[in-house]
Amino acid sequence: MGGPPSDDVKIVIMRCVGGEIGSASSLAPKIGPLGLSPKKVGEDIQKATMDWKGLSVTVKLTVVNRQATVSMIPSSSSMIMKALNEPVRDRKKVKNVVHNGNITLDQIIDIARTMRERSMAKTLAGTVKEILGTAFSIGCTVNGENCRDLQQQIDDEEVEIPTE
Repeated sequence: MGGPPSDDVKIVIMRCVGGEIGSASSLAPKIGPLGLSPKKVGEDIQKATMDWKGLSVTVKLTVVNRQATVSMIPSSSSMIMKALNEPVRDRKKVKNVVHNGNITLDQIIDIARTMRERSMAKTLAGTVKEILGTAFSIGCTVNGENCRDLQQQIDDEEVEIPTE
């Protein structure tokens, strides 16, 4: 049916919920033209996102001559929620969940190091402040303190952030 196998790489980036099989109907328009089975790709995505169960994550599909490889692009919010170690909740039943957990500054710095290349900040301290802003919007605290207060302390150099 198709021509000889092509070596050009197609990349499809999409949001989905970790650990769940996305509906084949939502995958089909993106994947169908590349000659892949949406059901099989959905199962691959589910396998790749098992340890991010219940969190919405960004997935990158790299398609080379009709073979799809799934890789995760974790967002800062999903990494913070994973660091909170909350129990998995049923998305269909529970809405507007408040994530009022507490994480350590070391965890925030680790997340910032992971997100460093995608950040617009010049220094690691700037990236840490970006992650703190995300933590604030999720509603959790860091070292038992409000995230805004911590950002102010970083600005006033009361809290030391390593350079790299």
